[in-house]
Amino acid sequence: MHRYGLKKMEPRSCDTFVALPPTTVDNRIIFGKNSDRPCDEVQEVVYFPAAVHDNLKEHLKCTYIEIDQVPETYAVVLSRPAWLWGAEMGANEHGVCIGNEAVWGREEVCDEEALLGMDLVRLGLERADTAEKALNVIVDLLEKYGQGGNCSEGRMVFSYHNSFLIADRNEAWILETAGKYWAAEKVQEGVRNISNQLSITTKIDREHPDMRNYAKQKGWWDGKKEFDFAATYSYLDTAKMMTSSGRYCEGYKLLNKHKGNITFETMMEILRDKPSGINMEGEFLTTASMVSILPQDSNLPCIHFFTGTPHPERSVFKPFVFAPNISQLSDTSSPTFEPEYSVKKKPHFNIKPDRRHPLYQKHQEALEILDSKEEKAKTMLDNMRKLEKELFKEMESILQNKHLDVDKIVNLFPQCTKDEIRIYKSNFSS
Repeated sequence: MHRYGLKKMEPRSCDTFVALPPTTVDNRIIFGKNSDRPCDEVQEVVYFPAAVHDNLKEHLKCTYIEIDQVPETYAVVLSRPAWLWGAEMGANEHGVCIGNEAVWGREEVCDEEALLGMDLVRLGLERADTAEKALNVIVDLLEKYGQGGNCSEGRMVFSYHNSFLIADRNEAWILETAGKYWAAEKVQEGVRNISNQLSITTKIDREHPDMRNYAKQKGWWDGKKEFDFAATYSYLDTAKMMTSSGRYCEGYKLLNKHKGNITFETMMEILRDKPSGINMEGEFLTTASMVSILPQDSNLPCIHFFTGTPHPERSVFKPFVFAPNISQLSDTSSPTFEPEYSVKKKPHFNIKPDRRHPLYQKHQEALEILDSKEEKAKTMLDNMRKLEKELFKEMESILQNKHLDVDKIVNLFPQCTKDEIRIYKSNFSS
């Protein structure tokens, strides 16, 4: 039991992927993530415009703590558990994408409230216009404020260190942490994935200046043999890491299976894969999914697809493209309940409010039909896939023809969401 009488939650996590040329088609970087979270947690898709912050004396309120604000923040689109400030995954207007994972190892997880890994995802997106700059933002904040706090709403304790996959139009970075210590690996081609384990071994491109000394002091490394971050800071046998039956290994196999032909649709298929465990079910399940197309040609827009609902195989990936004056994403925004359900109160969330947004509610009703009425289920799934295929075709046309109708783009995601809800409603009434 936890000091507030809360129940400790068993470790689970997510899966994040990136594929870079030459493994992809048309010189694109493809990013993807499944967010695996408690099965009753609602994830919303929200947009925050770019902003200038004149009064830097005003602190920024993150999930648990306040930190210094910066003069300017970039526009971001986020998929996040509706109760917190940060995000599980998201993108910014400069084509930077970040997803995080829960990781555990030898370094004890801090019980004190600090920045959540999910806060660091959002802060990296708001403050950096390249992947490496986002890495700099995250490690600087990690050094200054630390990471810690309960990552679950309600009477469950779910705390962990974090790893991050950060991508932009040109490259990707893997950043893995243990308390304030960290290692980073640059990825410039091929495929890479992260799951709920440390995965950086001997290829370390950047690191915390005291990371090796700390490992020596703790007796985890003798200072003589080649330094292996994952082997040193966790209990992994890294020699067997790529041959185990875990999700990290299974995800890598799925990426490798499609090498040379990976598209955004391939990434969605991987996120929908159940035999591998990537598409998770049970007490922890895939509560939301994201796939992004990051063209290396800067004249082309980045396109970000979000479900905003659980069960990716029974959800619709809807596109979002950054443009001025984006319409509010009201159908995927959860109601707010401050201050009576404030995260600042301890113990947190004795009563969990209903955070379901309009899309989530209709999707839940649709799942009941999919589980119980075979004929209606087939019609509904056919209509969902038809909508998705039309959207994919439209987005591919934008990328091939290099033509963007800005007036349409500002309403793109909200309109797609309404079209999805319409499919569900038509099956309720028929």
